[in-house]
Amino acid sequence: MTVTGVQLQEYLAGLDYPVSREDLVRWGQENGVGTELLQALRALPAEEFDSPAELGAALNPLA
Repeated sequence: MTVTGVQLQEYLAGLDYPVSREDLVRWGQENGVGTELLQALRALPAEEFDSPAELGAALNPLA
C-alpha cells in the first residue's frame, strides 16, 4: 500500500500531533477509515509521530 500525501491528509485530517499508534488505530476505527489503511496503522511501530510527514514516512514502507 502506498499512501500519498493527499490521501494521508484526507484520512487523518483533524488529528492533533504528536499521536501514538494506539491513538491512530482508535481514531481510524471511530472515523471509518478503510480496512487497508486501518491495517497499515496497526502495523506501525509503537511510537509517537510528531507530524503528518513523519507518519506518512512510516506508512509508506509498509506498502
